[in-house]
Order: sequence, then structure tokens, then C-alpha cells
Amino acid sequence: MKTILVTGSNGLLGQKITAQLLSHKQFHLVATSKGKNRFPVKEGYKYAEMDILDKENMEQVIAQYRPDAIIHTAAMTNVDPCETEKELAYQLNVGAVKDLASICEHYQIQLIHLSTDFVFDGASGPYAEDAIPNPLSYYGQTKLEAEKVLQNSSCNWVIIRTIIVYGIVNDLSRSNIVLWAKNALEKGTAINVVNDQWRMPTLAEDLADCCLLAVEKDARGIYNVSGKDMMSIVELVYRVADFWGLDKSPITEISSASLSQAAKRPVRTGFILNKAMTELGYNPHSFEEGLAVVDRQLKELNS
Repeated sequence: MKTILVTGSNGLLGQKITAQLLSHKQFHLVATSKGKNRFPVKEGYKYAEMDILDKENMEQVIAQYRPDAIIHTAAMTNVDPCETEKELAYQLNVGAVKDLASICEHYQIQLIHLSTDFVFDGASGPYAEDAIPNPLSYYGQTKLEAEKVLQNSSCNWVIIRTIIVYGIVNDLSRSNIVLWAKNALEKGTAINVVNDQWRMPTLAEDLADCCLLAVEKDARGIYNVSGKDMMSIVELVYRVADFWGLDKSPITEISSASLSQAAKRPVRTGFILNKAMTELGYNPHSFEEGLAVVDRQLKELNS
């Protein structure tokens, strides 16, 4: 059985990978994150504290467990803070990847790296893997630079780009657009939502599946991985309201230009998913099916 080490295991994707590895038991898992383990189940896998900004610490942990593959989910993903805290964004999103790539080269470890639709400018989405990147934000720039680091390295690399990941963790410590919209509309809170950006939101379980498929199939290269439904951000929020039977009157449609955000967002991203589906066997849920997964998990948490 292969051993997989996951960085950022306390995050949404990291926790979903942990859950899937524990239920399928087809790999040994070493979960790593900065600070204590927040996953509710503590048995059946190893946990190690690991700081991706400390190369020596990373080398120590990786040398100890000698994984066959590393799934690198840890990153600075909040787009606006990346504009204002560029040095930290660079260290987390590029510097850490350089260090990981060199460690993976040394130990001949497969490195699966999570990237983003924000490497594109959104002028001509949905995108195939070979489309020319042109990031509009510093976040997108750092993620593209990390992609280039891997493409120039001799480790066995996989880049999985994704879009708006949603889902829940057990302690509800992580929010995302689906939970934000649901919670606000349940309270009747007025919300402003942009109507001029289009995305293909991704269920965290689907993304976790695809990461594991990449290990299973010993994949190499770039894969664009998202949900299969394209929608505007405001349509996403309307569909959340419809799914849970919530009043839509608190929603006000606004344009992106009316928001004074530090980082520029692409207008229309989205992915052509044929490569991941054909080569990896990726099969994402529809958006409503994904909401049903979230609903079931929320009910389990509250029962």
C-alpha cells in the first residue's frame, strides 16, 4: 500500500482527503498541518505538525515517513490579502513549493499540487489544460509561478487546478460561498452578490477523489478539475436558496466594479473536464447533487 502525506490537513480539502482515505483504506495516510490536528477521528493514520515555511522541518517529517506521494493542499488562498501581504503570499504559494519540489526530487516522491482557475484572465473560459495563463491578481501570479517551478523540476509532479471549493468540515470552522449564502439567507440578512462573474463550483469530496485518483494512476501533468455546472455567482446563490427553500428577496445583484476589492477577479473561468474524466476517471457531482451531500452532512452533524 502506498503512503500519502497531505499538507494542510486541517483545511477543507485536507479533511476531505483524510475522511476518504479512512473510509477506503487503500493508502496509508500521514496528515500534516501547522498546529494541532483538528480532524475529529484520531485513529487509523499518523498525524505530524509541519510548517511549510520551515524547509528543515518539512525535510525532517518527510524523511521520517518516506511517503510515495505528497498532496500539497496548504496555501494562502484568500485573494485580497495576497495583494496586501505579497511577501507572505510568495513564501506560502511559491517558496514552499520550491522546497517541496526539491525534497520530492531527492526522495523520488510524486507531488500533487493544488492550483487555481485564477491563473487565467477569464476572457475566454471555460479553459482546457493547454490554454495560456494570464493571471489578473497577485494570488494568481503566485499560483502560476508555483506551476512553473514544478514544470521545471524533475520530480514526478501533478498540477490540479480547481475552482471555488465548497463543503463542510466537522467543526464548521471553514466557511465558503455555499455556507455563507445559506447562513445569511436563513437569517434574512441582506447580501450583495456579483452578477458578472461565472464559475464552475467544486464539491470538496470530488476534488479529494481526483487527488487520490492521481496517486492511484501515478499521473503526471496538469489537470483542470471542477464541478460540471457553469453559473454566475449570483445564480449560484439563487440555486442555494432554491435548494434549501429560502427567501431570495435579501439578495441584491451588483456588478464587480461596484466592489472596491484589492484584487481583480477573472470574469468567466470554468474548465473543460475531458482530460481528468478520460485519464483519471474523474466524475463530479452536479451542483444540486453537491448541495445534497452538504445537506446530509449538516443533518448528521446536528443529529
